[in-house]
Amino acid sequence: MLYIGVDLGTSAVKLLLMDEKGTIHNVVTKEYPLFFPHPGWSEQNPEDWKKAVLDGIPELLKGQNPDEVAGIGSGGQMHGLVVLDENDEVIRPAILWNDGRTQKQVDYLNETIGRDVLSARTANIAFAGFTAPKILWMRENEPDKFARIRKIMLPKDYINYVLTGVHCTDYSDASGMLLLDVKNRAWSKEMLDLCGITEAQMPKLFESYECVGTLKSDIAKALGLKESVRVAAGAGDNAAAAVGTGTVGEGGCNISLGTSGTVFISSKSFGVDPNNALHSFDHADGGFHLMGCMLSAASCNKWFMEEVLKNSDFAGEQAAITDDRLGNNPVFFLPYLMGERSPINDVYARSTFTGMTMDTGRTEMVQAMLEGVAFAIRDSLEVAKSLGIRVERSKICGGGAKSPLWKKIMANVLNIALDSTDSEQGPGMGGAMLAMVTCGAYESVQAACDSLVHVASTVTPDPEIAARYEERYQQFRKIYPALKPVFRAFAE
Repeated sequence: MLYIGVDLGTSAVKLLLMDEKGTIHNVVTKEYPLFFPHPGWSEQNPEDWKKAVLDGIPELLKGQNPDEVAGIGSGGQMHGLVVLDENDEVIRPAILWNDGRTQKQVDYLNETIGRDVLSARTANIAFAGFTAPKILWMRENEPDKFARIRKIMLPKDYINYVLTGVHCTDYSDASGMLLLDVKNRAWSKEMLDLCGITEAQMPKLFESYECVGTLKSDIAKALGLKESVRVAAGAGDNAAAAVGTGTVGEGGCNISLGTSGTVFISSKSFGVDPNNALHSFDHADGGFHLMGCMLSAASCNKWFMEEVLKNSDFAGEQAAITDDRLGNNPVFFLPYLMGERSPINDVYARSTFTGMTMDTGRTEMVQAMLEGVAFAIRDSLEVAKSLGIRVERSKICGGGAKSPLWKKIMANVLNIALDSTDSEQGPGMGGAMLAMVTCGAYESVQAACDSLVHVASTVTPDPEIAARYEERYQQFRKIYPALKPVFRAFAE
């Protein structure tokens, strides 16, 4: 049988068609626009996601037997606020994960309600990207639209609604809303009350591998699929990517270099970082995970190359960065283009180049940009170490992981081995694997990972380079604290 994986990203949806043996039969990508109506705001139109998916699936199935498709599973960008009215029409553009408009609401939640209270209710504190602050922002700034809300859901949940007519979400994605009691896998009544919403306005909760429904008749006809196709609840993009890289069970680690960057550590038991620098979320395998998330990772590379250097030859620009340069670059880059989440939680943080002189050229700046992202990933890994979690190796995925140089820099900055799997499909593959469990092709997410995920290559740190980067990292970590009051003053 065949399974469709949906990776609903920030810039595009990536669809893949895979069989239960792990063979990928086709991949289709459909882009859609991203809107920045005000500085620091980030929105998308859910109808653009819908069109991309509904147009993309028939294209994905060209040359295939659609009757063999048994299930669909999605991994999607997290935290986005999607609101529907009584007719299930979208009320306003979705406010995305990297939107920074809610600092007032975040301060209210963390300072007035209190971090300890939030952590007790949800296992997390408020971050600007989370969904609950966006609901508070909407209640304060768009009261007429807020009054029309009948359903609240997340981006990939809207796609599942389009396919099945069911208002649903999964625990991993819901964990990032600041509305879920993560430990007990239930909506927090206290948080719903605080936001002025009810459980009736929330979607039904499922495990990621559970079936939420089958295709609506009109959707099945439009896609050329059988109505019996089962739709999995799916997962947040990072949990789905973790499934796609086999990061499940106890003690697995996955680093993702996508638009955002993440350190994802899976666990069979619930745990909370007492300083809340790392998120404590449910996992798509039925367990839990800790996650550090930086807002700008591979997007830093895309920004610097395309907007500043006006060059699309990414590999060519990196060619001059030889091993002797690694750990010897005097230039530093703070990768805070959209503010930052883990571990500093500062919407006012901004990107800077530091240490430039008259002999600084584009090569040093490109290298500093790649290194800055690696240093910021290490910031989250250092928090995990402080909790007694030992990470000696990790999977790595995402668009940035396609760069051999960047992987080498990451391995040496983190001083751990980095494994790349034989598939680079990330959340889409994870979504398809969840659909396989939904349809009974595998008895569990762990079983699917054991059968389908294989390490293709490994990058190990070089002791000399790692030692040089250790010194550079200790210098890097002094820059943001020195500039923090400057960033705040600039925002006033």
